Amino acid sequence: MPLLRTLSGLTVLVVCLSGCGGNAGGGNATATPQFVDPAATTTTSPAATTPATTRAAAQAPVKTSSPAASPAGGLASTRPPATRPAPSRTTTAPAAKAVKYVFPVKSSNVDWHTTHSKYKATDIFADCGQPVVATTSGVVLEVSLTDKYVKGSPDGPNNGGMSVSLLGDDGVRYYGSHLSKVQSGVKKGARVTAGQQLGKVGRTGNANNVCHLHFGISPPCAKVGDWKVRRGVVWPYSYLASWRKKGAKSPVNEVAAWKRSHNCKA
Repeated sequence: MPLLRTLSGLTVLVVCLSGCGGNAGGGNATATPQFVDPAATTTTSPAATTPATTRAAAQAPVKTSSPAASPAGGLASTRPPATRPAPSRTTTAPAAKAVKYVFPVKSSNVDWHTTHSKYKATDIFADCGQPVVATTSGVVLEVSLTDKYVKGSPDGPNNGGMSVSLLGDDGVRYYGSHLSKVQSGVKKGARVTAGQQLGKVGRTGNANNVCHLHFGISPPCAKVGDWKVRRGVVWPYSYLASWRKKGAKSPVNEVAAWKRSHNCKA
């Protein structure tokens, strides 16, 4: 029968194909599947991932590193760091250094007048030989080491006898005269400090033979030797009273006002 012959032919073909490894030169040969045992594999590609690893990576939560946890030199965080306003700072200018004033005669037994004859100054009465000290720190302007006064001569630069003129750090000139001695090392341009001894109380010059210190306050003027200004232009009494009690009353403003109105002309 024709049907039986057809089935027989197909059976022979199947048996032939199952018993062969395929024709090496045939283009229609089917390759035999190859299965690899993972335990027998000696080299694993770094890029290869197992399904379990892939699933674990997919299920693990994503961690975001904070900027503080990043190692030095790592990538900067894309989120800008929180900024806090800097605390306000109050800047205070340094206070000006206070000027120290000292009573010009270092003695327990002194007296002085509130007024003076002819011009504004003060005579401080103390025993001859008592220390005369710098009223404040400054630089020596003028020193007279000899008594050149001639009795009966008209008023002039020699009236003070032996004397010292000091420019204080406060810009005021302080003058003391009728000294019996000028301290060694006290000369023009010398730096002195408040309370440093300048000389001793005496009665040189036109002192009427009375031991005392003539004390004058004035501005420094352009011409050194301006004796009429140097001998005193403002009343010293209130300042001396303050310094005697360890106070610090300053003549700076009064002296500056006098200079503006008189232009150093007595």
